[in-house]
Amino acid sequence: MQPAQPADAAAAAANNGPADPTKFSGKKSKAQSKKGAGATQWEILQKSGIPQDDIPKFRDSAHWLHYFPPLAERDLRAMGCGVDWRRSFITTDMNPYYDSFVRWQFWTLYRQGRIVKDKRYAVFSPLDAQPCADHDRATGEGVGPQEYTLVKMKVLELKGKVSALADSADTAGGVYLMAATLRPETMYGQTNCWALPEGQYGAYKGLNSEVYIMTFRSALNLSYQERTPTRGTPECLLEVTGQDLIGLPVSAPNCPHERIYVLPLLTILTNKGTGIVTSVPSDSPDDYTALQDLKKKPKLREKYGVADEWVMPFEVIPIIDIPGFGDCAARVVCEQLKVQSQNDTVKLAEAKQLVYLKGFTDGVMKVGDFAGRKVSEAKPAIKDKMIADRQAIPYSEPEKPVMSRSGDECVVALTDQWYLTYGEQQWQQQTLAHLESMELYSEEAKNGFRHCLGWLQQWACSRSFGLGTRLPWDEQYLIESLSDSTIYMAYYTIAHYLQVNSGLSAGHLHWHCLLEVGVMRKIVKMTEEACSMLSHC
Repeated sequence: MQPAQPADAAAAAANNGPADPTKFSGKKSKAQSKKGAGATQWEILQKSGIPQDDIPKFRDSAHWLHYFPPLAERDLRAMGCGVDWRRSFITTDMNPYYDSFVRWQFWTLYRQGRIVKDKRYAVFSPLDAQPCADHDRATGEGVGPQEYTLVKMKVLELKGKVSALADSADTAGGVYLMAATLRPETMYGQTNCWALPEGQYGAYKGLNSEVYIMTFRSALNLSYQERTPTRGTPECLLEVTGQDLIGLPVSAPNCPHERIYVLPLLTILTNKGTGIVTSVPSDSPDDYTALQDLKKKPKLREKYGVADEWVMPFEVIPIIDIPGFGDCAARVVCEQLKVQSQNDTVKLAEAKQLVYLKGFTDGVMKVGDFAGRKVSEAKPAIKDKMIADRQAIPYSEPEKPVMSRSGDECVVALTDQWYLTYGEQQWQQQTLAHLESMELYSEEAKNGFRHCLGWLQQWACSRSFGLGTRLPWDEQYLIESLSDSTIYMAYYTIAHYLQVNSGLSAGHLHWHCLLEVGVMRKIVKMTEEACSMLSHC
């Protein structure tokens, strides 16, 4: 019970409440709400009042279905809720009618070509060894894979601590710094590459006797994408810091210089990408200011052991012409905004917004095989060519951190499984047209649906274990817990007739007929009054 508030405090709280009473504002985030009172499942059950001797019974997943529903009904009745309990049902194969309903739904989608099996990138829980859908996440709902291009920057001289790799048979294919980029079309303008001096990196075994230098987090993601010898266990040959990499000469794809050098960048985030960053000062405000800092500040070079010849000879290389900014957009915008150094983070964020969007939509390539073409057209073609020429490899990771309910950080894995093709154009357009014909409570709700339909593409609809319904044509898989709940609202309209002494066998239900009232009279032999009620439920 909350302590009573003083009268003036209570009045103030009432006056400062939400302006719109239809909008709920909770004090806990979804992550906090899901986490519960304990750190482990045993502790959560214990703090929920489950007797100590009964907790081991919950190892059987079916026990959860028998134990909690009666308690939920008891509490809702005690609260005085008006509920038609005849329609209560369990959404697993323990309920043969609902199981039949979901199997029919998925057979229908499968026969329409809406469900396909393919190897695709999916957010994946290493601990559970299966894709981690939204209902299985403690944090990161709605987060999908972010695709990068990993640019292979070959180390030309293995010196310093990295020289330990020189005599290894595992490096016969070469040692590469793996730089993650979203802009492969800008590789023509590289003047150097960046590493975080205090960052922790490793040299990991890749395919074809190649070695990849990157962070462990990114190597783990890569190992689930068929890019390393062993799935899920990246093999580290050598641990290094970013400082150990400073000054390494590398050969970079599409770069006009035969060699460029690894330089220090203090703003690199090691929880995104690989911790290795390409440097294109013509089109990246961050790269431009960081390079200028090193050129203008001898003490900064001295602090990180940077030799003059690694920096001073390298000038901005014009590669993309952007209307209003010219062919050195980063320099122009930084001068306009009076950016003084790489520490001007607010101004740099504004500069990036100005340059990146306009560069993609209106920029025109000045160099390379695709000179004269718009950046938006050239970008995918340049990426595909780099991958085909083995200068780069595709790589994905979660857009934002995702934690599974099992407590592990998720990766992106290339998984062979069943997918619902929600993003298929015709199906998407039909759904959008239907949405526009609907009357919703508020325009905000309709906008939410539009936004969801905009990003929803292929949805992994199968999993290896858990509760639910078996995929009817491939019963080694279960149907994922969100996928089997998309039309269950329709089941409510007839649940009470099926589940209360209906005498019907779940295996003989014809759902496409059963959900039509006219045919329902013949199948279920309901009275005219019951059918009229059913059609208005």
